[in-house]
Amino acid sequence: MTKNELRAYIKQQKRQYTSQQLRVLSLSVINRLLAHPRMQAAQSVLFFHSLPDEVFTHHAIEQLFRQGRQVFLPVVVGDGLMQMGLYAGSEALHQGAFHILEPEPVTEATVDVAVVPGVAFDAQGNRLGRGKGYYDRFLALHPQVYKLGLCFPFQLVSEVPASPLDVPVDEVIC
Repeated sequence: MTKNELRAYIKQQKRQYTSQQLRVLSLSVINRLLAHPRMQAAQSVLFFHSLPDEVFTHHAIEQLFRQGRQVFLPVVVGDGLMQMGLYAGSEALHQGAFHILEPEPVTEATVDVAVVPGVAFDAQGNRLGRGKGYYDRFLALHPQVYKLGLCFPFQLVSEVPASPLDVPVDEVIC
């Protein structure tokens, strides 16, 4: 499959679930993520504020924040460019690019773990995004960060087409 064909296939798979069913599926995925040794040890985490068709992350973000960990969220700062913004509670978020809630960007930050969304992943860590390259460009600038892909089980496929510019994740949690 081409990247666009795979995106269409996964979109079709997601349509088989109601938003409530996706929320229920999200619980076990998030529980596995939070129990992961890298997440248990991490003091700073790059997370993503989920869209309605993604693994629901809002409660996990708040939980990590209440535990005193530094939680960063992506902030779109230009065409194809993103930085991190420090999460300071849901009331401090504003609507950013693509109708995603974002904090204010910070200029200097490092994280122990990056939790990365994707349309699809394969067992080799290849990731198919939404096609804009934001995460690939960002992750290429932070090669030391341990990358955990996060998805529903039906988003794990046998093969994701990858190019040299695509940055794979270290593990996939689904």
